[in-house]
Amino acid sequence: MVYNQLSQLSKNLKSNFFFNYDTSSSTWFRAGGFADLFCLVADEKELEIILNHSRDIPMFVMGAGSNLLIRDGGFRGIIIKLGKSFNNLAVNNNFIYAGASILDLNLSKFALSNSLSNLEFFSGIPGSVGGAVKMNAGCYGSETKDVLEKVSLITKNGLKKYLCKKDLDLTYRNSNLSHNDIITSAVFNVGFGDKEKIRLKIENIKCKREKSQPLRTKTGGSTFKNPKGFHAAKLIEESDCKGLKIGEASVSTKHANFFINQNKATARDIENLGKTVQERVYKKFNITLEWEIKIIGEESD
Repeated sequence: MVYNQLSQLSKNLKSNFFFNYDTSSSTWFRAGGFADLFCLVADEKELEIILNHSRDIPMFVMGAGSNLLIRDGGFRGIIIKLGKSFNNLAVNNNFIYAGASILDLNLSKFALSNSLSNLEFFSGIPGSVGGAVKMNAGCYGSETKDVLEKVSLITKNGLKKYLCKKDLDLTYRNSNLSHNDIITSAVFNVGFGDKEKIRLKIENIKCKREKSQPLRTKTGGSTFKNPKGFHAAKLIEESDCKGLKIGEASVSTKHANFFINQNKATARDIENLGKTVQERVYKKFNITLEWEIKIIGEESD
């Protein structure tokens, strides 16, 4: 009944609605099942309308799809993705205002073009601003919380909120935001710097990633969080998991904390590979690796 209402609603909105949507086309792993509904939202006003008509069904907000695995049975509910009107970027004094769907890489490029520093590390994060805030993304010694000032969001019930950094309880790869909180924009605190120095920092990050990560493959970024005092990649490698394969999913031989879809791996292949790695690491080091990849959806039959 709800989906029929949404189908009727879609005729009067600019947002794009895709029923029985193949989610594998939208995640970096290129694996996974079908969602009941995928919605590319045109703007904030339409987001509120869509939320008001879909309160009775599960919802998931998707960013770039870079650290997401949707199980082969698909997602029973609506997957929301913010569209182009959430791509705005602006500078005001020492602050950058960024829409939630801006890619982290593009945020760093924008800062560079305006000779603004402190956001160089975003060039090494494969995702979008909304996701970076929600999981306090970071790399090479910097985290989102180091530069975040405040965020705007809408809850599943349509309530608008404006939260300062301290309200989010940002810790390592975590915040107190729920999966139903939709970040619409964020404000970052930046400094004015030398454009060439900023460019060199970004170039250095790019070179480090090229050397150490399997960038041009069907992967999902870092698979597991680093346990306190340890590097997940080192634990995985020392547990004889580098190059390990299940089905057509494998542990990268270049960086052990990256999983690769070698051809037509299923989401189950990737998840089972992760479970096997977790078991081996726990057996050797008595450490439980925690997924950094977000896994949602239903198991296949």
